[in-house]
Amino acid sequence: MRTDHSGVLAGSCENEKHINCNNCRLSNLCLPLNLELSQLDQVNALVERNKTLHKGEYLYRAGDVFSAIFAVRSGCIKTVHLSEDGEEQITGFYLPGEILGIDGLHEDKYNNSAIALETSAACQLPFNKLENLSQSIPSLQRHYFQIMSREIISEQKLIALLSKGSAEQRITSLLLSISSRNQRRQLSATEFMLPMSRTDMGNYLGLTVETVSRVFSRLQKDALIKSERRMVQILDIHKLTQLANS
Repeated sequence: MRTDHSGVLAGSCENEKHINCNNCRLSNLCLPLNLELSQLDQVNALVERNKTLHKGEYLYRAGDVFSAIFAVRSGCIKTVHLSEDGEEQITGFYLPGEILGIDGLHEDKYNNSAIALETSAACQLPFNKLENLSQSIPSLQRHYFQIMSREIISEQKLIALLSKGSAEQRITSLLLSISSRNQRRQLSATEFMLPMSRTDMGNYLGLTVETVSRVFSRLQKDALIKSERRMVQILDIHKLTQLANS
């Protein structure tokens, strides 16, 4: 299986007719590792594989009735919250193998909108069916509890970062997050294509696009990264980590 610089497993989802949970290279991320083959077949039977989303298309919109959670299969999807005064706030970026839509569970409606940042695809897991199946597969239920816990921790870290972190800390933390998430997918942790624009990065991190550009230039000058457009190469991950945690 080859990879490209975007961090997508090239060929992993090229032929939708043959993709299922048994042969998907991402299933170890969105499903428990210890599922038996018969259990995996049960999960596969409830999964609905959505059509391809093009850049700017919605997977779901805020206010839609909550009916399912989604696993990103390819591309990248951002979640967006619209404030009362109509301002868009990006609340997350989801890469292949990651789960989104769990925010709709509390009020039975999605609180955020999910929008494709590039050509993307997602697996839809109807929540009622998943809930029923989890009763006979305890590890499945535990896995999604862990995902919810991870979401809470990520939100807490982001709040702390936005309230106290410098511009350099915010941007290096995001780069390191993408690096570690790529590594979990067995992709390069030091060379990857950013799926989001610098405008989206600034929106997510509470920075102006000018500040984002200045920080990237500074990181390059200090030989911590090499960046050309959206292509990023981490040259010194140890020092980058030190800067993020300083």
